[in-house]
Amino acid sequence: MTAMQAVWLTGHGGNEVVRVGERPTPSGSAGEVLVRIHAAGLNRVDLYMRNSGAGIRHSLPLVMGLDGAGTVLEAEPGSGFEPGDRVVIHPGVNCGHCEFCRVGQTVLCTSMRLMGEHIDGTLAEVVSVPSPNLFPIPTGWSFAEAAAVSVGHLTAWRMLHTQGGLRPWETVLIFGIGGTVSLAALQLAKLAGARVIVTSRDPEKSKRALSMGADDAITGTAGIASQVLEMTGGRGVDLVIENVGEAVWPEALKSLVRGGRIVTCGATTGSAPSADLQRMFIRQLRVIGSTHGTLGEFADLLAMLGRSTIRPVIDSRFAMADVHAALNRLESGQQFGKVAVEVVPD
Repeated sequence: MTAMQAVWLTGHGGNEVVRVGERPTPSGSAGEVLVRIHAAGLNRVDLYMRNSGAGIRHSLPLVMGLDGAGTVLEAEPGSGFEPGDRVVIHPGVNCGHCEFCRVGQTVLCTSMRLMGEHIDGTLAEVVSVPSPNLFPIPTGWSFAEAAAVSVGHLTAWRMLHTQGGLRPWETVLIFGIGGTVSLAALQLAKLAGARVIVTSRDPEKSKRALSMGADDAITGTAGIASQVLEMTGGRGVDLVIENVGEAVWPEALKSLVRGGRIVTCGATTGSAPSADLQRMFIRQLRVIGSTHGTLGEFADLLAMLGRSTIRPVIDSRFAMADVHAALNRLESGQQFGKVAVEVVPD
């Protein structure tokens, strides 16, 4: 079996457990397509898998990475793909036959396996991927831009539209602008015609978000709800997009209009906030969980992006050999957009 270059975990801890070097090249299984990865991207879950991976069923060594885009190397006849096709990967491998997969809710699959979490990921020169998980890259996009949408933009799409039911005349509050999901939510909400208010602890990130089309920005963590109410004439927002968790939860609930919705996909500051049940039932608020997105949603997202002028924001690009520096950049929280890894440069 030939060898390829990859980034893999040898244990759990810090960057000392993240190794760059040779791993066996996958040979491909029936129904799968071999893809040469040109660019991948980092997500917070990569840090989580490095640090502990607690609660995620996996075995070591494990190739890291969920985001990935590249070119087809080998494909079976009838797969819909030919060698040389430029493709982006949906990293959620589903069973295809459980009650959720049968109705198209593949993200709820009872035996879902995510690349880079449960099975080998995209930080490798070659990956083997089921053909339904591959999608054509929008015309004119770089591999890094394509890889960037497979987690951040897809997560934001489901939060805004499927779970949040966003309507063009509504106002959205997005916490933690600068992260990939929050930036994607800003882009997609503005494309849908909504008014958008963002928050950040960093004045420079607030300024950049305003330049991208945000209608208002709140800098800092104090008094967010009171500022939101002032900005909305005392009404509050229709929809909150939130992935911070415990630290901002009370402000998020207080920012909602009566009957408003909060959609959450993360808990980076803690997963046990005060529920504030009285506020929830008196004001009839809806709290909705969301994670990633389905194959169908990814197809819809890519089709829409292909018709728009939106491009994912790339914060920085690193060679695969410099993945430790890339992980440090993500962990610092200073990034504005996707931290990309060029596996096989264009």
